Amino acid sequence: MHNGAWQPTATVRPDNQVSRVRNVINEIRKDAEIRMEKCVDAFKSHISKVRTGRASPSLLDGIQIDYYGLLTPLRQLANIIAEDSRTLAITVFDRTLAPAVEKAIMASDLGLNPSSAGTVIRVPLPPLTEERRRDLIKVVRAEAEQGRVSVRNVRRDANDKVKALLKDKTIGEDEDRRSQDEIQKLTDAWIKKLDSALAEKEAELMEI
Repeated sequence: MHNGAWQPTATVRPDNQVSRVRNVINEIRKDAEIRMEKCVDAFKSHISKVRTGRASPSLLDGIQIDYYGLLTPLRQLANIIAEDSRTLAITVFDRTLAPAVEKAIMASDLGLNPSSAGTVIRVPLPPLTEERRRDLIKVVRAEAEQGRVSVRNVRRDANDKVKALLKDKTIGEDEDRRSQDEIQKLTDAWIKKLDSALAEKEAELMEI
């Protein structure tokens, strides 16, 4: 028997505790996946600006125009299409910008020589030499390796968070191993997507 009024004791049901721990681990995993996806997207964005022998509007994504004192992406000031496999056609919304657009394209490191006719600027893509193709492949491979390192850094951060849960005994060793296995599978999946994008870009660069 107890003296005085009975006080209920707060207890945590094991299944509730397991559920909360699993939610924490799922959040770590979800955060890692979002960050890995951003790494791969950044890689794709970088290599889209590398010129291949094929006309692609994304080639001009890095071009910016001085628009009333503000550097503005060309894609916001014009419609850009691939007129054919070797020619880009740019239709500027404000024809007075045509000279500035031509100048910006020629000043870039893309090696392009645009020519305008009214509001339409055509940009022919000269064929790449074999040597230039191989140089560009080295560039995109270096970008790919940097992307892989970024993905692996995300994996390391996620594993560190899981290890912290193990250290303070929030999870056991089995859950630690299982969580790290899941994070490794995520890492492998996103690196595979990065490698697939690299292979596609290399194939474009080697097209005659």
